[in-house]
Amino acid sequence: MPERTSYDAVIVGGGHNGLVAAAYLARAGRSVLVLERLDHTGGAAVSTRAFAGVDARLSRYSYLVSLLPPKIVQDLGLRFAVRKRTVSSYTPAVRDGRPTGLLVGGGEARTRTAFAELTGSDREFTAWQRFYGSTQRLAERVFPTLTGPLPSRAALRATVDDDALWHALFERPLGELVEETFTDDLVRGVVLTDALIGTFAGAHDPSLRQNRCFLYHVIGGGTGDWDVPIGGMGALTDALADAARRAGAEIVTDCAVTGIATDGHSAEVTCDQGTVGARRVLVNAAPRELARLLGEAPPPPAEGAQLKVNMLLTRLPRLRDTGVDPREAFSGTFHIAEGYRQLEDAYQQAAAGGLPVSPPSEIYCHSLTDPSILGADLVRQGYQTLTLFGLHAPARLFTADNDATRDRLLAATLAELDTHLAEPLAGCLAHDADGRPCIEARSPLDLDRELGLPGGNIFHRDLAFPYAEPADDAAEGTAPARWGVATTHANVLLCGAGAVRGGGVSGIPGHNAAMAVLEEG
Repeated sequence: MPERTSYDAVIVGGGHNGLVAAAYLARAGRSVLVLERLDHTGGAAVSTRAFAGVDARLSRYSYLVSLLPPKIVQDLGLRFAVRKRTVSSYTPAVRDGRPTGLLVGGGEARTRTAFAELTGSDREFTAWQRFYGSTQRLAERVFPTLTGPLPSRAALRATVDDDALWHALFERPLGELVEETFTDDLVRGVVLTDALIGTFAGAHDPSLRQNRCFLYHVIGGGTGDWDVPIGGMGALTDALADAARRAGAEIVTDCAVTGIATDGHSAEVTCDQGTVGARRVLVNAAPRELARLLGEAPPPPAEGAQLKVNMLLTRLPRLRDTGVDPREAFSGTFHIAEGYRQLEDAYQQAAAGGLPVSPPSEIYCHSLTDPSILGADLVRQGYQTLTLFGLHAPARLFTADNDATRDRLLAATLAELDTHLAEPLAGCLAHDADGRPCIEARSPLDLDRELGLPGGNIFHRDLAFPYAEPADDAAEGTAPARWGVATTHANVLLCGAGAVRGGGVSGIPGHNAAMAVLEEG
């Protein structure tokens, strides 16, 4: 039961953004209540013993960290750290009938050699350096703006201070830039994948949703690096919950919120335990859930587009490409069927209502970088985790029969991986205490059911460019508008991934919602 009948702020949802907001507000002396539907906090950023009787704590849903600002870690005194991956990516390929691949990492000289051996010249590597040099400059300029008031479009463009890059990434379909910059199909595909994580779009989609996804994937930390959370993703949300409690926030789990009533000045939040009053309500849930709680018309449907698979292996599989060590290939992002043409074919096949013939996906091995998620016995025996994220798997494909479709897609995805292995992956899978293979898969509909992600959309809705649209008039509007967390109700704020500058494990919407509350006093 909540300890009080009213609070300065009630936060709906105990995911990482809600916990960030709770910690900031409680540290500022506000009375704060967090209400969480599940029996634990963390939302999609949790570590779980997914397999019966096996001492392995996997990041079940979200799994890498890029967008979390060091500012939040420092401000809240979090006991949390990440570790760099020594390899960025490995992409297997077959050229002239010979298994080969592209390893990006291990130093500039080694990467240059890998490009030359795959493509036959230095051209693609030179283009790669120039391209990612531009995105790093973009990251250095844009990332610091994410924890400040929402800039206008003109102000962000001035901050970027590169008209050609702005035009290429903010105004034209990303496919045009990729095709102008690179000639090799595989290299083009590796670049494009960052635009398609959880985003169902083609390279030339006129909506530019692929551009927005790409932007958030290359600006994290001002570098674009994607790092491994030490101890798994749950280590972050556990640290956030501890920080919020230490600051005085109250967290109640197993308590679903069923309604919000507000007159714009005060609010009442109804939950399983009764009704509590609040000066402000911060909603760490999707816009669809916000509308439901308010009794309002829902927003346009959102749709996720991914297959998430967790595995535990007794050992890493051998590769057909004997020129690379599996411990290197799987420590970065291992791209499967993600050539440029393959990605477009998969998109078109899914858009036509069928599963991709060659499902694109990417894998990485957390335990190679951070073995602490495994018990000591598993580490000694050489066990490893694998996390697979499948692309172009929109929720619409699963509506007729979720379980059967998920199983078919999983089988096809693993078969595609097997084409690059010297042995079937199935032979490397560990087994749980009941003798079952240690593998679990989640479709978009599973994520909707388990986490309340609308249509399984990991961003809650289409990502937005990180600036205020002209109609928002954020610079002269209310504090919630200025911070990109406003709803149609003055004292109800959106602090989840559906806020402007939301998406990913970042804590940014939680930070910004707290700043909006504190700015208003």
